[in-house]
Amino acid sequence: MSNKASLSSLYAITAKHLSAGSACPPTRKGVIRCYTNKYCPFAQRAHLILAVKQVQHEFVLVNLKSKPEWLFEKNPLGKVPVLELDGQLLNESLMVCDCLEEMFPDPPLYPSNPWSRAKDRMLAQQWSKGSFALHKIFFSQGDEKVMAAAVEEIQQSLDIYEEELVKRNTAFFGGDKPGMLDYMIWPWAERFQPAKLLLGEEGILPPSRYPALTRWMERMMEDPAVLATYLSPEEHTKFYTTFDSNILVKKSVL
Repeated sequence: MSNKASLSSLYAITAKHLSAGSACPPTRKGVIRCYTNKYCPFAQRAHLILAVKQVQHEFVLVNLKSKPEWLFEKNPLGKVPVLELDGQLLNESLMVCDCLEEMFPDPPLYPSNPWSRAKDRMLAQQWSKGSFALHKIFFSQGDEKVMAAAVEEIQQSLDIYEEELVKRNTAFFGGDKPGMLDYMIWPWAERFQPAKLLLGEEGILPPSRYPALTRWMERMMEDPAVLATYLSPEEHTKFYTTFDSNILVKKSVL
């Protein structure tokens, strides 16, 4: 059995995203549940950590355009991911992943040095703040000025991570294998690929400007947890072009 198959078998994602008016499936004692959305990069962070640690769990997919009423009982902000275990609830992707790291310490995803660990957390948090510019590209309706401004915003952030990876002189931010910072960044890096359909071949991550990050992406695509949670550029594009036809990119360019 391949790594992708064995990791994917740990969680059964149903095809249906539950929406407003639906009932929340009953929980099972002692079983970790993740409320999530297949296309949400923040939720994908939790998917990655659950996969790399091979945690037995279950998913409940929720529709983020027509949110089920009970989602707000799980998280008053109505966001995913939400982790639930025996009535205990936790939200915010970084907090969810840190909790999973403490509950399931093998394999360890943070450096043992407190200073290095704190720096990785800082860089993960900074990435979250700059990541929203990526959605401006998909939701630009093909406006070249909007896309250009969004790319510049993203690349100003990427410069920091390129420099950091060069400074570390390692294959991954985590060293010779991916660590927590690698997995916290990956969901947006995965979405750089469908962005090329709008921006041209160089896209957001031209190899001439980001040689270290380009090699990092290639290595990440060989990681079993990444492969287990990966969505193709075609799947991402289909989601963005059908989510809301009034605000998304013109379908004629896809």
